[in-house]
Amino acid sequence: MSFSTVPDLVLEPMVRSALLEDLGSYGDVTTRAVIPASTQYDARINAREDAIVSGMQVAALAFRLVDPKLVIEVHIADGQTCVKGDTLMTIKGAASSILSGERVALNYAGRLTGIATKTAGFVAEAKGTKARITCTRKTTPNMRLVEKLAVLHGGGFNHRYSLSDAILIKDNHIAAAGGVREVLEASKAHASHMMAVEIEVDRLDQLAEVLDVGGASVVLLDNMDNDTLCEAVAMVAGRMLTEASGNVTLDRIASIAATGVDYISSGALTHSARTVDLGLDF
Repeated sequence: MSFSTVPDLVLEPMVRSALLEDLGSYGDVTTRAVIPASTQYDARINAREDAIVSGMQVAALAFRLVDPKLVIEVHIADGQTCVKGDTLMTIKGAASSILSGERVALNYAGRLTGIATKTAGFVAEAKGTKARITCTRKTTPNMRLVEKLAVLHGGGFNHRYSLSDAILIKDNHIAAAGGVREVLEASKAHASHMMAVEIEVDRLDQLAEVLDVGGASVVLLDNMDNDTLCEAVAMVAGRMLTEASGNVTLDRIASIAATGVDYISSGALTHSARTVDLGLDF
């Protein structure tokens, strides 16, 4: 499967900031001290375990920002599968440039490959149902865009990118505004026709009120057991999209998907993914 990429221009501020953090005020003093500037080398980013690849675009950008003269070739693209020992990318050029960009490139690639791989595991558990696996806003600060791209690379779907994307009414909004009816009526009064409205409920009586008042296109069924989710899906009867969230673990995905919900969201895709072991070898 192939994926469109985000323009490098969009990613550059994030990657540049990471490079500046790593290079500090005086650059890579170790490399400058021990590697002659004329030294040329070929390097490879290799997989040290099986995974779903993500972060190749970001890693390549990191190397190019250090040295635009580096020749970079991606062999296993974002969204594709690798096995232990595979070469994901080759980088040719000044050894000093490769070494100076190595850590930032690997940090991104390992982290994002971990998210894509974890997502793919969740997606596999929902296979054969209509349920789509989606992430949340529980992302690393300043890395949301690339972490959400990694979810796509793993076969998942994206929830909101920011607070400005859609109206998502959660329990604290309901409490502060005075109730389900109040928040829905306010949303209907203020929401653009282009703005989706989702509301969170954790009880069936709340869901009944949501259906009675109307105004939402998605209902988030929060922390419900599977029997309650089945009841909720039956109550909705296709009148709005349903999203299950809360206490979503890998071993529950199949049973949650079987309830008939449209979406299953999990913050664990991004906040609990393990970094995959990738290495740069000369």
